[in-house]
Amino acid sequence: MNSAYNDLVISELSGNLQDDIYTFLVNNHCPKTAEHCMRVGQEARRVAEMYHEDANSAEIAGFLHDISAVYPNDVRIQVSHDLGIEVIPEEEIFPMIIHQKISKEMAKDLFHIRDEKVLNAVGCHTTLRRNSTVLDKILFVADKIEWDQAGNPPYLSQILEKLDHSLNEAAFEYIHFLWKQRDHLKVIHPWLKDAYCELKELV
Repeated sequence: MNSAYNDLVISELSGNLQDDIYTFLVNNHCPKTAEHCMRVGQEARRVAEMYHEDANSAEIAGFLHDISAVYPNDVRIQVSHDLGIEVIPEEEIFPMIIHQKISKEMAKDLFHIRDEKVLNAVGCHTTLRRNSTVLDKILFVADKIEWDQAGNPPYLSQILEKLDHSLNEAAFEYIHFLWKQRDHLKVIHPWLKDAYCELKELV
C-alpha cells in the first residue's frame, strides 16, 4: 500500500460501502465529513433518479467524494505527489482544491472502486471540467446543494429552481455564482474556467 496511507486508520472492508466509508471517516477524525458524504450520496441518488441516470453510481460517488478530508490542507500537496497526482500551480497555491483528485485515488486504492465514471465524477466534483458527463454534473450539483457549511448556501433556491428543468443550468448556476466573485477568489482553477465557458454556451 502506498506510504501516503501509512498514518490512516484503515479497517477491513465489510462489503457495505456506505458503512465502510462512514466508518473510515469517523475513525480518522472526520465525523462531520462522514455526515456530509452520506447526505451528498443521498442527494446524488435523488438527482440521478430525476434525470433517469444510474442512481447507484451517483450515490456511491457522493459517499466517496470527500474521503480525502482525512488529510489537512498543509499535507495535501505532498500526498498528491506521493500518489502520483499531477499538481498544477493553482492547486499549489490553494491546496484545498486538490482534494477532489486525492479522493479519486483513495476511492481506487482503499475502496477498490473500478468504475471510471464514478472515479471521474469524484475527481472533478469541486470544479467540474470540460466535457463533463451527466454523472459529473449530478455529483457536482448534489455537493453544492448539501454543502458542508452551517446554514443554507446562498445560491440554494436558484440551483433547486434550475434543477427542476435542466441539470446543465443547475450546474452553471453555481459556477456563475463563483464567477461573479472571481476577483475575490484565491485562484480560478482552469477546470472551473473550462466548465464555465462550456456551460455558458450550452445554457
